[in-house]
Amino acid sequence: MTSNQATNPAVNPKRVGEPQTLGFLLLDNFTLISLASAIEPLRMANQLAGSELYRWYTLTQDGLPVRASDGVQVTPDASMHAPLSLEWVVVCGGVGPQHSVTREHVRWLQSQSRKLRRLGSVCTGSWALGQAGLLDHYEASIHWECLASMQEAFPNVILTTYLFSIDRDRFTASGGTAPLDMMLNLITHDHGRELSAGISEMFIYERVRNEHDQQRVPLKHVLGTTQPKLLEIVALMESNLEEPIELDELASYVNVSRRQLERLFQRYLLCSPSRYYLKLRLVRARQLLKQTPLSIIEIASVCGFVSTPHFSKCYREYFGVPPRNERLGSHDRQGNSSKSPPFIKRWGEEPTANEPSSCARQALANAQGEPTFASVRLLS
Repeated sequence: MTSNQATNPAVNPKRVGEPQTLGFLLLDNFTLISLASAIEPLRMANQLAGSELYRWYTLTQDGLPVRASDGVQVTPDASMHAPLSLEWVVVCGGVGPQHSVTREHVRWLQSQSRKLRRLGSVCTGSWALGQAGLLDHYEASIHWECLASMQEAFPNVILTTYLFSIDRDRFTASGGTAPLDMMLNLITHDHGRELSAGISEMFIYERVRNEHDQQRVPLKHVLGTTQPKLLEIVALMESNLEEPIELDELASYVNVSRRQLERLFQRYLLCSPSRYYLKLRLVRARQLLKQTPLSIIEIASVCGFVSTPHFSKCYREYFGVPPRNERLGSHDRQGNSSKSPPFIKRWGEEPTANEPSSCARQALANAQGEPTFASVRLLS
């Protein structure tokens, strides 16, 4: 796909009133929670809107049942080769994506990219997109267990530790409930914040996380077991954020010199010990800002900063936004007012008579018959 194709909004526009059609490609050992976290927001969007905004199909390579990582067998709606007019394709990965992605998967995904689809993934599904060369020079997320191996396998992919990444016509979520946050952000872009807020209320989901929220990546999965002293030092840092330990004292705890300590951090973490310690404290501060009612003064104190101005300065330098704006939640990476995510809709051809029946319409009809239907009402 060329850059012009990726950003040209005039290509294949969607006609008003038509549902957006998604295909969820299920790999062997996919994680069921990630699939559910991606589909359920679409179901609830239809229910709250009272119309079929989204239509979805589950797909496998050959149309045969596939088992999730928890052993549940799922019978798909169709083979991935069925004559469907898909506008989005979402690869659902799970355990061992290196062994689940076949050459046929790769060829099919590449053919979808040539039809200007939105391409996405949940959990480890981005491995399939990476193997197909469809994430080269895109920001992408994957479950933290696969970060190191994917970076080594696909060096042209710009891997992040974010819960999810939306980059032009690619969207990737790390796993677990992160696909829920990603889908809510996509729904906000397509249909407005009020609809996504209604979905969150129905799901008792108090805070929708955004692209800047980080996965918690255990350092041992980055370094392995080859650097026990470094892991021990980081564990000490993590346990002492409110009252930071001096570097000389940290070095003495694990019987290394200050110079050895600095070399370890520079070699394996690509920064100084003090910089890494500051990062830990700032990440903790960000969690407290977004998840607690603590004041900025209190957060500065519990994260080991001697003054609020110093905390604010460090925070802005690291995250690109002051703490106050972070708490308000309306900013981009430069602290400016946020705008719509930079991706373009890709619309498929009109459905044909050969399409299998989607469960989206039936789910909406079932919801309309429930006594709780429309218990959350949209203002418009």
